[in-house]
Amino acid sequence: QERISQWHDQSSRYSTELRDFKNQVLGMLEAAEKEREAMRAEAESAAVRVDRLEREVDYLETQNPAPPCVEVDETLMDKQVATAKQRKNEKYTKLTDCSDTIASVRAMKILKRFGSASGLWTKDAAGSSEKIYVLDGTANDTVYVFPRMREFTLFSATRKAARIKLPYPWVGTGHLVYDGHLYYIRQQGPSFQVIKFNLANKTVVDSSVFPAEEQIPVFGLSPSTYIEVSADEEGLWAIYATKEDEKNMCLAKLDPASLDIEQMWDTPCPRENAEGAFVVCGALHVVYNTRLPSRARVQCVFDVSGTLAPEDASLVYFPKRYGSHASLKYSPRERQLYAWDDGYQIIYRMEMKKKLEV
Repeated sequence: QERISQWHDQSSRYSTELRDFKNQVLGMLEAAEKEREAMRAEAESAAVRVDRLEREVDYLETQNPAPPCVEVDETLMDKQVATAKQRKNEKYTKLTDCSDTIASVRAMKILKRFGSASGLWTKDAAGSSEKIYVLDGTANDTVYVFPRMREFTLFSATRKAARIKLPYPWVGTGHLVYDGHLYYIRQQGPSFQVIKFNLANKTVVDSSVFPAEEQIPVFGLSPSTYIEVSADEEGLWAIYATKEDEKNMCLAKLDPASLDIEQMWDTPCPRENAEGAFVVCGALHVVYNTRLPSRARVQCVFDVSGTLAPEDASLVYFPKRYGSHASLKYSPRERQLYAWDDGYQIIYRMEMKKKLEV
């Protein structure tokens, strides 16, 4: 009877434990079912978002063309180099009646100090837009765009600026904004490419391997710049240097639509102690300084039309500043230079004269 009584007690206890375990399992199953329903709802929501994102990507791809391939084609590059050599030093046919040259720097205005020691700032050299474009540094991929000069001048931070991230980083400070496009230099191994980037829809429109072999820094005092893209009344130009004639600079006329080299020239302007250059009315103006920054001056002028002889050009001095120019961008519309000097943004207003009067 004691054993039977003990068995009943144990059976009752086991039954109670089994019932409790069953209730616990049922609770866990209910919770698991709720979690499964929640996960299924989240998965369905994610599928809807992915589908919406795919539709938006498809729409963007229809609105913006795919970037062209910018890998170096060795055969194409050889052809470009051969064509460029054939066009070297040919007679140049002027596109405009522009016959002005710089007589002196009339005024200097220091706007502010922004960014690092090297960079560039400019307006669109071909359009009427008042936007200010800032490319800070010699190796970066973000362009700051200020709506007007006022926003750039009054605010020290970049909160008033739009940011445009480029698909490839730039090298040097020889870039240019022209007719709504950014023409900037990209280095890919030993070769350099001119990238034409549409600033409105933020896409690469075209690219071209620059047809020059064994390039070296174009300015002796700016070792990061291998190609300087410049604009004047005649259009686009490229200033560069190669090991073939490492003492002097070369000049090329660029087609802004196709990036083809229309013509090339060897110039008598030395690279040594050069810190920058720009083109005015078809004449290359090279700015020189010293290793320990002093007073910069335009000391070499090369006119592709032959109207202005180098010995007849004015020796133009810039006012004493903080250091040396990292970039000089000529605005044909405003007849002034946008300069970057040791992090300071400066505007030079110039006095112009006719070439035959100099």
